Formats: sequence, structure tokens, C-alpha cells
Amino acid sequence: MSLGRVLVVDDDKNICELLRLYLEKEGYGVILAHEGEEAVVKFNALKPDIILLDIMLPGIDGWQVCREIRKKSNVPIIMITAKQETFDKVLGLELGADDYVVKPFEVKEVIARIKAVYRRVGQSSGEAEVKEVKYDKLSVNMTRYELKVNGVVLDTPPKELELLFHLASNPNRVYTRDQLLDEVWGFEYYGDSRTIDVHVKRLREKLEGVSDQWSLKTVWGVGYKFEVTENND
Repeated sequence: MSLGRVLVVDDDKNICELLRLYLEKEGYGVILAHEGEEAVVKFNALKPDIILLDIMLPGIDGWQVCREIRKKSNVPIIMITAKQETFDKVLGLELGADDYVVKPFEVKEVIARIKAVYRRVGQSSGEAEVKEVKYDKLSVNMTRYELKVNGVVLDTPPKELELLFHLASNPNRVYTRDQLLDEVWGFEYYGDSRTIDVHVKRLREKLEGVSDQWSLKTVWGVGYKFEVTENND
């Protein structure tokens, strides 16, 4: 039985076939695309569960593919790139990517990241317990992977939701960036702490000024906390 469908987007057919071989062995269904336009078409038609997305593609590049997908879906996206500069990594996260892998990569690392993402947002129907935190005008539901502000559901990438849920589940506790990387991203993540800053910035764009009873605060020189100023039921 397939664990889920992975859309692999890379113009290098050898890489695609290698990833297909290993992913199918692990039990995933695999969809291949070698160009940006083809990736968007196959995403729309086949609705994959996770996307592995190369940046340098013929036609529209991976950045634009990511933008197009994020207009309509929060499906997890892992960028695969030969670009190692921090700017490129941060740009991918700002566009809505959930993680990135730098070429050359070990296939086992890619699979570990896919498994980690799939555990977070995949088929966890066996869990009956609803994981939700509520504050004034705010609800974060991790069973439905849903963020509500003022009763309105906001499109929010999975990793942003996980970060907010973690902070809001432990109100007024200060976390360092490294702690958040470890506790939210997990041991399989090999990024740097500026990833946290990118996600907090995007969350603040959604949450600033919503309520005077809570806020996402920076503790300068340390990290971040979800500050609660009044008791919330």
C-alpha cells in the first residue's frame, strides 16, 4: 500500500529515477516532472502529498513553481538545490517551502526528511485526540492543520503551524532558536537558526494586532516566546 504520493521535480532524469527507486522501495507513490510547467500541471491534476522541487528548471524555475503552488495549496514542499547561499535558502522558506536539501545529497537524508514531513502532515487518522490550543481570537488545530484568526481560516504552511502550536502550547516560555530547531524541526534537520526568524516573520504578518491578550515576542539575544498577558479559556 502506498504511503502517499511524492512529486519529484528535477531536470536531471538520473536523479529523478534514483529518487523514484528509493521512494517506491519505501512504499511511496512517485510522480516525476522534468520542467516547471509540467510540475504545475501534474500538481493540479494528480494532487501529490509532498513535493521535492529543484530550483534550476527549464522554463519556469522552482521559485515560480513554488509560488504557483502556494497560491492554492499548503502541500509540503522540500526544495532540492545546488545553491548553498543563505539568501537562496531564506528565499525558499519565504516563498513557502518547508525544508530544503542541498546537492549533492544522500538519498537516505532526503527520505528521512520526507518521512519527517509526512509524519507531521500525513495520514495520522489513528490519533483520536484533537491537538488544539485556543486564545482570544486565535485557534491552532494540529489535527486539521488549521489556523483560525477571528474565526477565519488562514492559509498557513505546515511548519509555521507547528512552530506556532509549539510556542502557544507553552505560553510565556522563552525558547532559543536552537531549541526550536531541535524541538519543532527535529533531529533530521540540518539548517541554521535563521530559519526560525523567517517563520516567525511570516507568522507575525498574520497575527500582529489581532489581540491584546497575547503576542509573539522576540526576547533579544535569546529567542522567542508566545506571551500571554491575560488568562485564556
